[in-house]
Parts: sequence; structure tokens; C-alpha cells
Amino acid sequence: MAFSSSCSSVSFCRVSLPLPSPRSFHSRPNLSFPTNTLSIRAISTQASPASGGIAPAIALTDNALTHLNKMRSEKNEDLCLRIGVKQGGCSGMSYSMEFESKENTRPDDTVMEYNGFVIVCDPKSLLFIFGMQLDFSDALIGGGFSFKNPNATQTCGCGKSFAAEM
Repeated sequence: MAFSSSCSSVSFCRVSLPLPSPRSFHSRPNLSFPTNTLSIRAISTQASPASGGIAPAIALTDNALTHLNKMRSEKNEDLCLRIGVKQGGCSGMSYSMEFESKENTRPDDTVMEYNGFVIVCDPKSLLFIFGMQLDFSDALIGGGFSFKNPNATQTCGCGKSFAAEM
């Protein structure tokens, strides 16, 4: 299978793969395809919406990045942060975050890098948290990590669980 790619900068790369022709779908004759290539884009998380770039799949505030780097340095290991979603919690789904070795990333994980800090997320979780912003506050009341998830249709009072319709 042949493919072509073009990378205009470090922050943008396009890969084109040939798709099967519409004739190969004999059981579905009404399918039409505007092009015969599939384009996949990869962006760097250095791009910001304010600068006209594309927002990352999961955004970190400066406070969150500072605190995560502090937590990672206390462990004295080169770790990445795995963010995900699991069943449970007050609203049906809850967020999960844990440090893990970079060698444990799976081929289907989405990997995002913020100034040397790596976040990984599995594809199923990313469906529910795409566009989320992770923030951190050191306030005595209500402090800790907070999730601003545009996909959440309902959140609980603790802010650690949510509901979403797909």
C-alpha cells in the first residue's frame, strides 16, 4: 500500500493513504467518496488557539503543568501521566490520572507533550474528554486538580465524575 506525506513544520504533518474505490463496496451502491485519500493530521501541543493554532486534545494550564512537574520530580523517575475515564462515580463516569513509565504506552494511545511533560490517553477515554482542560489550584477549600470537560452533560459536586452522551 503506497502513501505519501508532507510535513510543513514540526507542528503539522499530513499523511495521505489511498482508500478503496467506491466500486469495491458492491453491497452498498449508494456510497460516494469525494476523494480517494484519507488525511491524518498530527499537531504539536505547542500550538494555542490564541495564536491561531489548533487546540490540543487535552490542554494543561500553567498551574497544572507546574504541579505535575513537581509531583513527577519527587518520584525521581522519567514518568508520563495517563489520563482516562472509567465507569463509576456520582455521575456515571469518573476521571483517572496516574503516573506510569513511558515504556507502558500502547501503540493506539494518543501521546501529547507539553514542554517535556508527556500525557497519554487511550482512544476510548479520549472520546469522552477530547478538548478537556486540566487545571490545578492550591486553594485550601476546593483546591486540587479540576477538569473542564466540554463533553460533560452533567458533573457532580466533587468535580471528579461526569456524565456524557455519545
